[in-house]
Amino acid sequence: MAIETKPRGQRMRISSGTPGVMPVQTVTESAPAEAAKAAAPAASAALQSAVLQPAVQALKEMPDFDHAKVAMLRDALAKGELPFNAGKLAGMIQRFHGGQ
Repeated sequence: MAIETKPRGQRMRISSGTPGVMPVQTVTESAPAEAAKAAAPAASAALQSAVLQPAVQALKEMPDFDHAKVAMLRDALAKGELPFNAGKLAGMIQRFHGGQ
């Protein structure tokens, strides 16, 4: 007697139906992920409650960054008024990303 195996990604599901007739449905591993994706919009809608609306609106009105401050710092660096240590910056970047 030989036993056939299917790849792990595909499984068979037998659903109940008419007595004597057993329809077979192939189920893939992506089925649970699709169900989770369908539930995501409902969770997102809950976050948009009346309590969060003022905070969401204030966040949308804020600029991504302070353009004036960036221009001021850029000018100070160009004039040499602001000290810059490239080695120190590189070390901080490495530490932040888990290098040391």
